[in-house]
Amino acid sequence: MSEKSKILIIGGTGYIGKFIVAASAKSGHPTFALVRESTVSEKFEIIESFKSSGVTLVYGDLYDHESLVKAIKQVDVVISTVGHAQLPDQVKIIAAIKEAGNVKRFFPSEFGNDVDRVHAVEPAKTAFAIKAQIRRTIEAEGIPYTYVSSNFFAGYFLPSLSQPGATTPPRDKVIILGDGNPKAVFNKEDDIGTYTIKAVDDPRTLNKILYIRPPQNTYSFNDIVSLWEKKIGKTLEKIYVPEEQVLKNIQEASVPLNVILSISHSVFIKGDHTNFEIEPSFGVEATELYPDVKYTTVDEYLNQFV
Repeated sequence: MSEKSKILIIGGTGYIGKFIVAASAKSGHPTFALVRESTVSEKFEIIESFKSSGVTLVYGDLYDHESLVKAIKQVDVVISTVGHAQLPDQVKIIAAIKEAGNVKRFFPSEFGNDVDRVHAVEPAKTAFAIKAQIRRTIEAEGIPYTYVSSNFFAGYFLPSLSQPGATTPPRDKVIILGDGNPKAVFNKEDDIGTYTIKAVDDPRTLNKILYIRPPQNTYSFNDIVSLWEKKIGKTLEKIYVPEEQVLKNIQEASVPLNVILSISHSVFIKGDHTNFEIEPSFGVEATELYPDVKYTTVDEYLNQFV
């Protein structure tokens, strides 16, 4: 195996970004994090944890082309984990990668549904379309890529079982969108980091979508509720919300609830995590490529809340 690629993470202090930075440093890749001067004081603890794990801080800004090119020239692979508001501005990263001319692979900010295979309503529809447009730009520019479709972050959905406003799983009644039968996928954030970094130097993931779809983390809403009921030794009252009511709720909700609800509609009602087969022409599945990774299962994850 040749030397491990040098990796630059843009958006590394964000929600999923910090897990990817940690996984990169832990796996022995020379790891660089692009940070703004102002971030250093705002996110002191995260920055300190980066430093202590051997991450090189590179001062720069998504909106400063020169600093971006300079940062990118130091590495082989660029991973973007920028947040929702900055998704369209990834064209600036693409322009800097083109100018730098040395990047072996670019991972744009994805880490959710496969945006080319969704049946979403607004406002999720537009968010997914922005990610899809970034994909098309990368392809048109001929930049080598991997798109990571990691489905749901366990930390977003499992602590409350997707119950609006709750911080712990339900103990008496549970609201289920649709009929509760489509299967969704829930992955622990550390595992998403691990699989993403494993893909960096893997020729099998080049110009492909890496799906993180572990068999033991693929559950319908009804299955998750049954699993939880077994753990607490109690049957919950189930309230099923039909699709037309969910759509009405999305229209009446404001940000960010309407975003969360519309993504939940895509996943729990349309089944967009699992309603297609992964074909070798466009994708590969992480647990098949990396059977050695011991991922946290949904079953194990829920134990902490019992």
